[in-house]
Amino acid sequence: MSFFANVEQVPGDPILGLTEAYNADSRTTKVNLGVGIYYDENGRIPLLRAVKQIEQTLAAEAKPRGYLPIDGLPAYTQATQKLVFGEGSDLLAAGRVATSQTVGGSGALRVGADLLKKLLPHATIAISNPSWENHRAVFAAAGFDVVDYTYYDNTAHGLDFAGMLADLQKLQPGTVVLLHACCHNPTGADLSTEQWKQVAALLKDRQLFPFIDMAYQGFDKGIAQDGQAVRIVAEAGIDSFIVANSYSKSFSLYGERVGALSVVGPDAASTKAVQSQVKRIIRTIYSSPST
Repeated sequence: MSFFANVEQVPGDPILGLTEAYNADSRTTKVNLGVGIYYDENGRIPLLRAVKQIEQTLAAEAKPRGYLPIDGLPAYTQATQKLVFGEGSDLLAAGRVATSQTVGGSGALRVGADLLKKLLPHATIAISNPSWENHRAVFAAAGFDVVDYTYYDNTAHGLDFAGMLADLQKLQPGTVVLLHACCHNPTGADLSTEQWKQVAALLKDRQLFPFIDMAYQGFDKGIAQDGQAVRIVAEAGIDSFIVANSYSKSFSLYGERVGALSVVGPDAASTKAVQSQVKRIIRTIYSSPST
């Protein structure tokens, strides 16, 4: 008897599968429009000067490769908090943010999904229509029922803000709402500052749980403006939410899998308790992040 004789073959990933097809194509005129990677004018992924300098410094000061803490390097997580929430953040001052170094932004999404499934076992998650395909896959794999909320108007080629508000208004209290902080993937249509304020007020009023995915901070209007969604949600008085962020795009570190998960709680004690749950989840998946 073969244990794997009747295993069903699933379709390839719609994004990474396109890259596999691209690599297998022998035509010299081919162009890869799949994975969102920045290329220079010669079609190569650039090595940023800042990254090269740091790599040279690290090589010159080589250190043993011991295990990192489960939630990553403190210097890394603290720098991430200042970048994501702002140096003068009241949340940071109050000890209400716990950040973990993760295996890319996708790792942050999965750890966050597993955390919420444990803490909010009956919740549904709402994602924008359309959204990055892996959002649906990650949360479905964690056991969530995934529903859509209106986001893009194909006819007007822009944000359908009225439709978005109407759909969010219909969600049951306790629903997790996935939001793209900036550079919405795949549409590129983002909310204005005033629109973010309206969304934040609605989230609080309807008692919805924000899960903000920020994969492109600094790629649009700048570090602070691209991260405004996080600050607006905090200023709206929403006492608990999650932020996943990635450095793949901003530092051109796609293969290094560098990301972070930040959990905001109502007070320092609650945040510490939630972080203990995050660390247990990380321990069971990949134990600790890479150096």
